[in-house]
Amino acid sequence: MRAWAEAEHTEVRRARLRVSVLVGVAITLMITFVGVIAYAVVAHAQETQVSRELRYNAVYGVPGIAPRCAWVFVLEDGELHLGPLEVPAGFPLRDDLRTVHSSGSAISRDVTANGTEYRVLTTSGADGTTVQAVFDMRYQISDRTHLLQALAIALAAGLLVAGLIGLTVGRRTVAPWAEALARQRRFVTDASHELRTPIARAHLRAQLLAAGLPADQRTDLDALAKSIRGLADVVDDLLASAQLHGRPSQPVDLADVAEAAVVGETERAAERRITVSLEHPGHPVVVLGIETGLRRAVDELLANAVRHTPEGGRISVSVRASSGQVELVVADTGPGFEPGEAERLFERLHRSGREGRFGLGLALVREIVSGHGGTVEAVGTPGVGARFTMRLPVAESGVVREQMTSVGL
Repeated sequence: MRAWAEAEHTEVRRARLRVSVLVGVAITLMITFVGVIAYAVVAHAQETQVSRELRYNAVYGVPGIAPRCAWVFVLEDGELHLGPLEVPAGFPLRDDLRTVHSSGSAISRDVTANGTEYRVLTTSGADGTTVQAVFDMRYQISDRTHLLQALAIALAAGLLVAGLIGLTVGRRTVAPWAEALARQRRFVTDASHELRTPIARAHLRAQLLAAGLPADQRTDLDALAKSIRGLADVVDDLLASAQLHGRPSQPVDLADVAEAAVVGETERAAERRITVSLEHPGHPVVVLGIETGLRRAVDELLANAVRHTPEGGRISVSVRASSGQVELVVADTGPGFEPGEAERLFERLHRSGREGRFGLGLALVREIVSGHGGTVEAVGTPGVGARFTMRLPVAESGVVREQMTSVGL
């Protein structure tokens, strides 16, 4: 129970962490989205302003009288007018002036020089002149840098706030679920334990009563005993499902588990003249998991095959390891099922069309296998048979040695 409680606490902590992370990510994305929009709006406004300034200076600007951070150069009758203002190194762009003077097509470009960035527009002016307007972008770039810094600070603060909000929301959201989960598992375990004894007694009494009656009068009592046994199986399934959580993983030889399952079904299969064969490599095929859970899964797959295989039929069980996986296959020569029914077989309280019975067996098998990081699938052909395949990761030898050492083996 202590390991179980620790596992529940671990699950609750993980759920809280997931909720906190999701809330934090949502708030972060929101802040980032707002920041990107703000930066894009400011940058677009600056670009529009600079373009407007360049076009205005190109038309109305006079060398030496252009506004601050802007220069205007005019090429007229082969003479270049620079004006009295100090000109940044590298300007004017004489090649652009000559090209525009010859072609008449305007040229706009960005130039990085003197530790800053310039926007340059060269175009044809009035009276056959060629004008080059230059705008220094240093202040606009500085404004963008300051905006990015402000957004980064806001994002960092937002992350901190998002984390606090996420932890608060996670704690308040998960707490009721954690309490409900604990109560549910305690109820299932307690109820299953309490029901097992009276069910076992009822089953025994039904068998004893049937044994004392003539053969022609046993039918109803045999049916009652079978129904009670089915109820006991459901209770066992509920108990096994509740006890899967919180138990440590250990090396489990799946070949040994399969062999034990075949031995357990030998008597019942013999009564119906069903041949059960087992094939495995002859050496341990080890996975990491909960042995009782894996035994329950394999037992249920084989018991399911026996239930659905007619007298004189065959069941084959095989275990093999390949490509980092252990594969256990249970195949029978029963009535099979429609391909569309394969997934529904693993649903809880699924009702079989052939027998009309409810059960948790195959649903529990999938729960056990999924909890061990594996998969289980069913393939059936009506009138031919069914094949259930359980796949689990192979335990690495180093991990097996570590696990065995931890338990003193």
